[in-house]
Amino acid sequence: MTFGERLRRNIGDAVGRALAEDRIVGTVVGVMCDGEPVYFEAHGFADREAGRAMTTDAIFLLASATKPITSAAALVLIEQGVFDLATPVTRYLPDFRPQFGDDQPEITVRHLLTHTSGLYYPFQEPEGGPAHLHDVSSGLDLPGLGGRAAMARLSRVPLRFQPGTAYNYSPSLDVLGEFMAAASGKSLPAIVAETITAPLEMVDTDFAIRDEDRLVRHYGIDKSNKPVLMSDTYWGPTLVSPARMAPRRLFDANSYASGGGGMAGTTSDFLRLLEELRTGGVKALAPSSVSRMTTNALPATITQALEPGWTYGLGTETLSDVAMGGGPERPGAYKGSGGYGHRWFVDPEAGLSVVILSNSAPEGVRGPYVRDMRDAIYNSL
Repeated sequence: MTFGERLRRNIGDAVGRALAEDRIVGTVVGVMCDGEPVYFEAHGFADREAGRAMTTDAIFLLASATKPITSAAALVLIEQGVFDLATPVTRYLPDFRPQFGDDQPEITVRHLLTHTSGLYYPFQEPEGGPAHLHDVSSGLDLPGLGGRAAMARLSRVPLRFQPGTAYNYSPSLDVLGEFMAAASGKSLPAIVAETITAPLEMVDTDFAIRDEDRLVRHYGIDKSNKPVLMSDTYWGPTLVSPARMAPRRLFDANSYASGGGGMAGTTSDFLRLLEELRTGGVKALAPSSVSRMTTNALPATITQALEPGWTYGLGTETLSDVAMGGGPERPGAYKGSGGYGHRWFVDPEAGLSVVILSNSAPEGVRGPYVRDMRDAIYNSL
């Protein structure tokens, strides 16, 4: 049995179980090995209620899968000399001065790219905390909220820690997006198009929906943990407090371009980005920028960022300790996710670039489906 045949069997089993157990509604899976497509298929429904089958060209709201795209665009601007990693945010956003205690510490571009800024999402605090009181946006909600208002709200929330001293996944990329626009004199969508999506021919990836007929319907879970169609304002479960999501946000032109979660795109487009990273930069990024994105960029004093064995580069989760990670990934692997139901990873040593987009949260982000799909792919090698 060939690798492709094993892959088809193992992925088919993993997806089939998730669909049969009503854990996901639909998914598109793309796998490339050594630059060659070895698996690219759609499963389930794009719109369960309408009976619309999932297709391989389906468009998904990317949520945090936007982050590596924005990060890559920022690194291109650094290559061009527009700013550098040490540039303080206040150089171009003079009013963005959140406090830590009695101080207003300096937040730099490096802090934003590595999530060491001290900022945090509303769902990372109990309900009634400062981020809730100031109605801070996660970049997935509050249609019509503009960038200036979003930054003003976020600036009023005290930082969790002194910048550079700890890691916390955060709306830092939203701040970075506003910073990039102010520094360059161009909108974030224009910057991303010029530096990343156009050079990589990511034709369906943008901060707006280009073909609504191909957009999937997105699903959360009900009280029995079964998929339920997201409403215009859906409150999804997290470890601390519910996360607010508004799937129609991208249809309001007044919504700010969220660098941390505001794009939509396809599986094939995202594979183009991953292949650019896996091959070390060919069309859009310099090799040095790829290295910065995909290797640990945290200070030595921050020994762990997310799950055991994984730290953070300038835009991706990076494997720093294979033994501690405990998974099948090989040294040099990196990955990321998206809150609407997505996982992706690159394993350069194995030659793998993998995109698993689903319309089902939280199962497609952190449920058994994620582990089962990872294992299905590695068990096929």
